[in-house]
Amino acid sequence: MDDRQPFHHDLVEVLVDPLPRAEVLVVSLDPWIDAGFGASQARTALVALPSRVVGRFDADALVDHQARRPVVRIVEGVHDAIAWPVIELHEVTDTAGRTFLHLRGPEPDHRWRAVTVAVVGLCAAAGVRSVLSLGAYPAPMPHTRAARVVASASSREIAERVGIVPGQLDVPAGINAAIEVACSGAGLETVSLWAQVPHYVANLPYPAAALALLGQVHDLAGITVDTGELATAAADTHRRITELVASNDEHLDMVRQLETAYDEVVPPPTVPSGDEIAAELERFLRSEDR
Repeated sequence: MDDRQPFHHDLVEVLVDPLPRAEVLVVSLDPWIDAGFGASQARTALVALPSRVVGRFDADALVDHQARRPVVRIVEGVHDAIAWPVIELHEVTDTAGRTFLHLRGPEPDHRWRAVTVAVVGLCAAAGVRSVLSLGAYPAPMPHTRAARVVASASSREIAERVGIVPGQLDVPAGINAAIEVACSGAGLETVSLWAQVPHYVANLPYPAAALALLGQVHDLAGITVDTGELATAAADTHRRITELVASNDEHLDMVRQLETAYDEVVPPPTVPSGDEIAAELERFLRSEDR
């Protein structure tokens, strides 16, 4: 029985009608925080999979082009082309032949509530049952241990399958969170995956975070991605950070303390303050320059 529903929304142009059936939607609109570029690197791995565009949002209505300017290409003094920001829905085939939907592009600047309504409608039209999103944040953990992933979800049972930050957190929301709340309200299973990145390298590429996110995407949704290049990059990054930390006794002591806390298997710690992160990054980068 086909339980999919018709779809129409003024913000979305449907390019394949009816939309292809898919059980999973991965949302990769730019997260409001992406420590170590973990979510961005995971998205790059997903974008590399074979796909086709099945829907396109009206970026002119959603994106502030002064904040995200289009890119013009000039060849020998002649305007050749201009690339505009796009928000698109793709049907993607993973390395095991399974298909899923992938919503990707810049975070909208306007009409967030309308976007959430549109995404809920797209899910109903495609038969989506689960919605996942990706992010990464700085945390007091060492680079010498496996990257942790914590989750928020439509139910505590689902979140605890991954891991949670205990207690109550009131944090600024991104569009991904707004979409998840709307989809959860529509009866869909939603999971927001957040990789924890060592706070002292939070503004540097940290491929281990992307690997951890993609591992959870596979465990929760069965989506398979080739992570060979990411694994190689993660090993190289680990080596370089270890060499930099080894040159500074203060940093060595800090990493050892973080290792002790990590190995005690305490509940995942809360996010350090912005001042703490900035101060530690400044010390680390001064050491890197030397």
